[in-house]
Amino acid sequence: MANTKSSMKRIRQNERRRLRNRAIRTAVRTAVKAARAGEGAAHSAAIRGAIRALDKAVTKGVIHANTAARKKSALARRLAAAS
Repeated sequence: MANTKSSMKRIRQNERRRLRNRAIRTAVRTAVKAARAGEGAAHSAAIRGAIRALDKAVTKGVIHANTAARKKSALARRLAAAS
C-alpha cells in the first residue's frame, strides 16, 4: 500500500483517469460497431460519428493516432464500397 501523500494522490489520479479512459474507449467501440453494422443514409452518418469519436479519443490520449487512422481508413473503405 502507498505510504506517502504523493503516492496516495497518484493512486487517486490514476483511478480517475482509468475510469475516464474506459468510458471513452467504450464509446469508441460502440460507435465503430454501429458504423460497421449500418446501411443506407444512416450508414454514412454513423461512420462520421465513429470518425469523430476516434479523433476525440486520440486528442485525449486514450488510443494511439495510428490505431485511429487504421480504423478510420477501414470505415472509409466500407463506405466507398457501399456507394
